[in-house]
Amino acid sequence: MKEYTLYATMGAGFESVVAKELNNLGYETSTENGRVFFKGTQKDVVKTNLWLRSADRIKILLKEFKAFSFDQLYDEVYSYDWAELLPVDAQFPVKRRSVRSKLHSEPDVQSIVKKAIVDKLTDQYRRRGFLPESGAEYPLDIHIYKDVARLSLDTTGQSLFKRGYRVEHGGAPLKENFAAGLIELTPFDGSHPFIDPMTGSGTIAIEAALKAKNIAPGIWRKFAFDNFDWFDKKIHPELVEEAKTKEKQEHAPILASDIDQSILEIAKVNAHNAGVLQDIKFKQVAVKDFATDLENGVIIANPPYGKRLKDREAAEKIYEEMGQTLRPLSSFSQYYLTSDPQFEKFFGARATKKRKFYNGNLRTDYYQYWANKR
Repeated sequence: MKEYTLYATMGAGFESVVAKELNNLGYETSTENGRVFFKGTQKDVVKTNLWLRSADRIKILLKEFKAFSFDQLYDEVYSYDWAELLPVDAQFPVKRRSVRSKLHSEPDVQSIVKKAIVDKLTDQYRRRGFLPESGAEYPLDIHIYKDVARLSLDTTGQSLFKRGYRVEHGGAPLKENFAAGLIELTPFDGSHPFIDPMTGSGTIAIEAALKAKNIAPGIWRKFAFDNFDWFDKKIHPELVEEAKTKEKQEHAPILASDIDQSILEIAKVNAHNAGVLQDIKFKQVAVKDFATDLENGVIIANPPYGKRLKDREAAEKIYEEMGQTLRPLSSFSQYYLTSDPQFEKFFGARATKKRKFYNGNLRTDYYQYWANKR
């Protein structure tokens, strides 16, 4: 089976998390900003789309070359054997990005790449006029950085954070792969208790349950590769069935609480859709009233950020309440994500470590308080 150069993309700051996931799946990796590269066959394309918890997409690197002029860009793209990749009726949208390069006009880059592919396919298929683009979609990507161009095929389709279990509602929950990435930065493996005391729509607790049960996060969904005409159609269902045999039933308690009963009902629907409703104990309780007899576990929370001035005082009052009820649980490793730079002051303790992330476009810090094991 043909071996490809593959790479996973991810949110800024999660490169090492995705690299570790890939290493744990048995791949040798190399990392740069926003990408982790590895080698693999079609089976590895399916496996990584199924199993990676914190990545965004898996792409096949088709070609890498220098591009100092539009003529050069056209010639390099045209020289690729597009008929091997794209059937005559393929839809092939081209995403583009150019950073610190001579070819800085992204619309022009996109149109030149598209034209080169169309010209090559019309030559290869001996067509006259337009290509129909009425068939399956093959999402392409041209990325130019410091005059080095990369042509890629996206095997994922909708981002990997779209697991398929979350119902839409009016809030702004963490993306599933972001929540999973936060969990990957903790010692949690399902053998010790897990608590999310401000669970909202339940994403963090659900991702913890999926990890504890070793459920492949992509097990319910379809991917772009399912529609590629040259892709072996047997691999995906075979690896789904194999993944089901690896699921675990036993794990330590997972608690998810929130002050808002209506949002907890949404969290329960999400957990049901993910197949983990019976694995999470949901409870309506304000963080100031939270209490537990559990020990030696992990706490993760994504408390309100108080972005607007009128919300900030309320958010900082919650941080104080978190400090009063959660800080004494010193046998737990504790992790809190917020954009408030004053969090430690109101929580009442300096973090062991901080890590910077962007939740959407919002700069946040992940405050890590390591446990005193009993």
